[in-house]
Amino acid sequence: MIDLMTQSSGAELALLLLGGFHSMVDEVTVELTKRGHEAVRPVHEFALRAVDAGADTASELGRRLSVSKQAAAQTIAVLEQFGYVDREADPSDARRKRVRVTPRGRELMTIGEALFDDVRSRWAVQIGPEQLEALETHLAQLTVRRSFSAEDLQD
Repeated sequence: MIDLMTQSSGAELALLLLGGFHSMVDEVTVELTKRGHEAVRPVHEFALRAVDAGADTASELGRRLSVSKQAAAQTIAVLEQFGYVDREADPSDARRKRVRVTPRGRELMTIGEALFDDVRSRWAVQIGPEQLEALETHLAQLTVRRSFSAEDLQD
């Protein structure tokens, strides 16, 4: 039987990049679960960072994540259910609700950052810090024109 995946070096590279992403995310997700942050997905962290940077409505979050307003509203609802965001009345328009990151959401972002840094450090030990820095530099050059959205982070 012919292994079609080894026939394309481009497809193999894509799988390696995807595998690297999932390897990092899976490690961090397992550790977040151990620390009381169950069911967290990459898109949640991505959305929290956008809210923290000023995307405080479903419309604005949708624009920042390149998803529909409805998808952003669903993400906000999940984040609110987990206690990572809450909604408060807009001082200039009582009909509008503004989303803000809660202390629990900030804790998640802080722990997540530290865990990703831990994985990166282990990778640096495994392949060498210079090799990892070179990999990061090359990936940054290759992805400079590519914008990422929340849909890229869905499981």
